[in-house]
Amino acid sequence: MTEAEREIKEKVRIYIMGREYKVPAGLTIMKAMEYAGYRFIRSSGCRGGFCGACATIYRVKGDYKLRMALACQETVEDGMYISQIPFTPAEKPIYNLEELSPSANVFLEYYPEIAKCVSCNTCTKACPQDLEVMDYVQAALRGDFQEVASLSFDCIACGLCATRCPAEIVPYNIALLARRLYGKYVMPKAKHVEERIKEIESGKFNEEIQKLMDTGLRDLKEIYEKREIEPE
Repeated sequence: MTEAEREIKEKVRIYIMGREYKVPAGLTIMKAMEYAGYRFIRSSGCRGGFCGACATIYRVKGDYKLRMALACQETVEDGMYISQIPFTPAEKPIYNLEELSPSANVFLEYYPEIAKCVSCNTCTKACPQDLEVMDYVQAALRGDFQEVASLSFDCIACGLCATRCPAEIVPYNIALLARRLYGKYVMPKAKHVEERIKEIESGKFNEEIQKLMDTGLRDLKEIYEKREIEPE
């Protein structure tokens, strides 16, 4: 018997929204919920751990800790109590990027709650991407845009860090503001991008673009599959 066949044969007991189900071992939370009959209309996107739509909280029998995960990544285990988070109730200030500047106090102006950070590191522990969330919140307090942008680059805005923060900080929104300001005002512009924009605006690729627009779906798929890929 293969490992996959063994996992299908072996069942584990889980609880979804308080109701008991027996599902094959080895499934992700998302697949286990679908096996149990749940249909995902929302809280499901890429299914690959990149979109952050399937934020989930769970507990394991005999363990008091409230745990966080993405349903498409975490594997079920016996005695798991599962509840999905349809959205994160977190405020997002409205601002006009054109009217802002990368000054040290911009974070405190729009996110004054960062001053309440107690460095408990709960946000970091909740992050399914293993990002150093607390570190970039502290960097925001120092006004270090580059550090915040760098540490939060792989953030998928799932909201789990904000859900757990006792100071009511919304780290992923702070990180988004930092990356926007860093990209617009601080990060050096790539010369090759500016050159390509000029070529596009001059109409250099109009004929080629029109040709692709006039191409049928089957031929487009063939062109895509045969495209040249740069070596890693």
